[in-house]
Amino acid sequence: MTNVSISTIGATPIVIPPEELDALRAGLRGSACTPTDPGYDEARTIWNAMIDRRPGLVIRCQGTADVIRAVELAKKYGLVVAVRGGGHNIAGSAVCEGGLLIDLSPMRWVRVDPEATRMNVGPGATLADVDREAQAFGLALPTGINSTTGIAGLTLGGGFGWLTRKFGMTIDNLISADVVRADGQLVKASVTDNADLFWALRGGGGNFGVVTNFEFKLHRVGPEVLSGLVVHPFADAKKILTAYQPLLSEAPDELTCWSVMRKAPPLPFLPAEWHGREVLILAMCWVGDMAAGEKAMAKLRGLGKPIVDVVSPHPFVGWQSAFDPLLTPGARNYWKTHDFDRLDEGLIDTLIKAVGELPGPECEVFVAHVGGAMSRVPIGATAYPQRDAHYTMNVHTRWREAREDAACIGWARDLFDEAGKYALGSAYVNFMPEDEGDRIEKVYGPNYHRLREVKWRYDPGNLFRANQNIRPMKT
Repeated sequence: MTNVSISTIGATPIVIPPEELDALRAGLRGSACTPTDPGYDEARTIWNAMIDRRPGLVIRCQGTADVIRAVELAKKYGLVVAVRGGGHNIAGSAVCEGGLLIDLSPMRWVRVDPEATRMNVGPGATLADVDREAQAFGLALPTGINSTTGIAGLTLGGGFGWLTRKFGMTIDNLISADVVRADGQLVKASVTDNADLFWALRGGGGNFGVVTNFEFKLHRVGPEVLSGLVVHPFADAKKILTAYQPLLSEAPDELTCWSVMRKAPPLPFLPAEWHGREVLILAMCWVGDMAAGEKAMAKLRGLGKPIVDVVSPHPFVGWQSAFDPLLTPGARNYWKTHDFDRLDEGLIDTLIKAVGELPGPECEVFVAHVGGAMSRVPIGATAYPQRDAHYTMNVHTRWREAREDAACIGWARDLFDEAGKYALGSAYVNFMPEDEGDRIEKVYGPNYHRLREVKWRYDPGNLFRANQNIRPMKT
């Protein structure tokens, strides 16, 4: 067996001798993979195909003890560290070049206590894992809209989706977390245990340690929700986007409606003559009594002259995975994001112009309708700061060939810059690409300095820096 060379924070690689690597492997429930070992490529391959990094060593953790061993190794040698949960993060921070990859994807358990309406979830679980286990008991956790997303990264960045207006963000339903700190110690974070850490975990990303278990509260949902798509000709986009805003401002918390602008995919319910043409899609979901939902959605569904309306009762688990076919792994992805309190006429014009210049058939702009229960949490209650925004935009650029990088990334950046004239300045960190590190202070706003102080208490050496990094500040 040869020596293993791993990158360090100080930039000088260190060599782990074979006997130490053998001892490490003997102490793990999981495995330690070098670039020539089985499992290495599986661990380093993530959702965004733009990210192609080769760690020096991968520790594939089966439990908390493995995570502790990995963190202790990183601390001992000052290694560059990345932590992978579901591997879905757009920035690709789940993988580092040359360093130590702590792979949590094998830690995929989900345990539901239906009487207490509580759930314990491992950091390798996906939203599909969470949804299926919870729905077996008629329960649900507010999460995102793509079922292959990992629960860990989604939660630590905030987490929002179809249930957020009714039940709050994912972080608003977090009860506690088990965290391995940068010194290798395992601690519990909750409102009564390490409360400062618990505050920071709820929106501050993976800056403060490695979470090895999440405890959530659950809500009664389903088994069906009233959901689906209303597809409009793009020529009507300005009229529809202008008209739907006052309807959304009056909407009850049970109703969520997102707008999507893109070239129509070849969906079976769309007439063939619309395939490949620009459309405006209203994606909506009602959580509650079906008859009440039909009434609440009537005005939204009555806007304009849609091409198709396929809103109907669907199993909640099915609706949660409805967009998965458009978000499969293996494509190149680059996102940009802004928060807005309203969609000004100038912003709508900017979006319409950009969608008329889409650089590829898989590129889209979606605007999420949020607010509701999410907006009633005080700004300082969690690290996630922007509770007043009612719309979050994701410029989702997606393509297949590296030769298209410049055109696709350039289009996203141009739209981001133009839309910035109307934005609040905050953003959803899970939608931010890796080239926006200089935006972090503004994104976290009044919570930023407190986050830096918490970072100093739990990770003063900034071991966990492969993320939208918050640099430590001594209090």
